[in-house]
Amino acid sequence: MEPQQRKAITSALGRYRFMAWLVGCLLVILVCIGMPLKYIWAPELGSAITTYIGIAHGWLYMVLLITAYDVGRRVHWPWKRLILIALAGTVPFLSFVAEHYATKNVRQYLATHELEAAPSEASTDAA
Repeated sequence: MEPQQRKAITSALGRYRFMAWLVGCLLVILVCIGMPLKYIWAPELGSAITTYIGIAHGWLYMVLLITAYDVGRRVHWPWKRLILIALAGTVPFLSFVAEHYATKNVRQYLATHELEAAPSEASTDAA
């Protein structure tokens, strides 16, 4: 694997990880703080929180989908994995789990392709 390609994959993974955590945190705030405030304790405050956090979560969720597709395209994920990652952004706390497994998968991909490239580089150096 070329260093440029490895750098592109790690950069795409970093963008995806950031967005997964951001979207996940916003969803947790929305569901665990905003909704109880809106429907139980402080309807006015809860309504404001759910409105603004909900809008931010919705827009940033679209960015999450783009970053997930970018990583998936680079490491050749099947559509099933991309759909599961997309669904994980709609369930509280699940985006953190999906991010963990996606990161693990990409790191395995990089390690595997680095090992595959190493013998061919060694044989060209020996010749």
